[in-house]
This record gives sequence, C-alpha cells and structure tokens, in this order.
Amino acid sequence: MSYSFDTEKVAAELIQWVKDYFAENASPETKAVIGISGGKDSSVAAAVCVKALGKDRVIGVLMPQGEQADIAYSRLLVDTLGIQSYTINIGDTVSTFMNELGKHIEPNAQAVINTPARIRMTTLYAVAACVGARVVNTCNLSEDWVGYSTKYGDAAGDFSPLSDLTVTEVLKIGDYLGLPKELVHKVPIDGLCGKTDEENLGFTYAMLDTYIRGEDDLSAYPEIKEKIDRMHCNNLHKLRLMPKYEQTR
Repeated sequence: MSYSFDTEKVAAELIQWVKDYFAENASPETKAVIGISGGKDSSVAAAVCVKALGKDRVIGVLMPQGEQADIAYSRLLVDTLGIQSYTINIGDTVSTFMNELGKHIEPNAQAVINTPARIRMTTLYAVAACVGARVVNTCNLSEDWVGYSTKYGDAAGDFSPLSDLTVTEVLKIGDYLGLPKELVHKVPIDGLCGKTDEENLGFTYAMLDTYIRGEDDLSAYPEIKEKIDRMHCNNLHKLRLMPKYEQTR
C-alpha cells in the first residue's frame, strides 16, 4: 500500500477546520489557550491556531516545573508567533501535592510522571476560564496510538487539531508553515530520566508511522509489531468516551 500525504492540502484543511470549529462552537471573541512546551506538537498546533484565528486570539501558557533547561524554545515560539503568553511555574504546586500524597501513600513512578501533566491541564483550564477560551489538545496520532500521553493531562482539551496526523506528518506541516527548525525538529525528551521519547518507546516514530499508515507491516520486526499492537490495545481507553451504565428499559 502506498500512502500519499499532501502537505499543502492538509495544512489548508487543518486551518479551515479550526476556523469552522470556533465559528460553530464559540463566539467571535473566544480565544484558544495552548500549553507551550517548545516542541513540535505545541509549536505546530499554536501556529495553526494563529493562522486560523489571528495572533490576538491565541494565548500560550508556559508551565515549567521549577527550572526548565529548555524553556528558551517555548519563548522562541511565543516570539515567533507574536502571541500573548503567561509563564506559570507549577513546581511548588507539584511539590506540595506530592508531599501531601506521600503522607498517606508512597507515590509510585506513574504518579510522579502523570501528576505534573494533570496539573498543567488544570492550569490551562484555569487560564481558559479567566479569559473565555477553549483549550487546545496537542496530541498527535502516533502518540495517541500507543498511549504516549497522560489521561486527563495532555490527552485532554476542547479540540484536537493534530490527532489525525502522525509525527512524520506533523513535522511536514511545521516545516510548511515556516516554523523554526529547532522547534519543529526538537528531539523530545521526557524530562525525568533524560531519555528521548523514542528511547522510552523502544522504536522510532518513523517505524510507528509507516505501520499506522499501512506502508510497512513490520513483518521484519515481529517483536516491535507485537509491542505496538499491545500498547495500542492497552491504551484505547484514553481515546474512547468514558463507559457508562445504561438502564435496560
């Protein structure tokens, strides 16, 4: 199977989709609030929103946890797009919460990793409430596919412009929109153990993307195929609506 991606066409459709979403679901003054990490996803999603809504209707929120070594990338994106921004440090909030939690139960690795992401999403919704805005979800298809996101953290949001685009496709959109290379092609690192996302996953996004799009069945890499399939199955709960009990009538 050969998969073709028309960058110019998809970029235009993406911008129009954001315009349509706000036209149908918000007032003309409603803004978009987006967490700015300085990586590919927040950079491309923010740029798309600026193209669709104008820079005056997009607000970036920088949320370092204490000292953030690469925060200059986030500031570069804000300056490049010319958008309003707030820097809200979540370091003390995370520490206070984890200390209080630790009085009752020993925080495990999952709690330590996911809690900051959920506090960041709480912060975005607080900003959105103050200014009358919708929160941008910045997840892409590749990360969603294997659950490389935090439920009710970065996996949350009001609208999701990139969730049908693989990492490879997001990079193409970012380059097409003329974003700085150091933002679009910044190597994502988890910020905890110093490993890249791909090192943590155990495979490259290029391999994952070709598998998702049906260009490679990964028959030459059966262990990786099995791992991707298992991760996808185990993490579908992050993508589906919360199940609810329905009365029989």
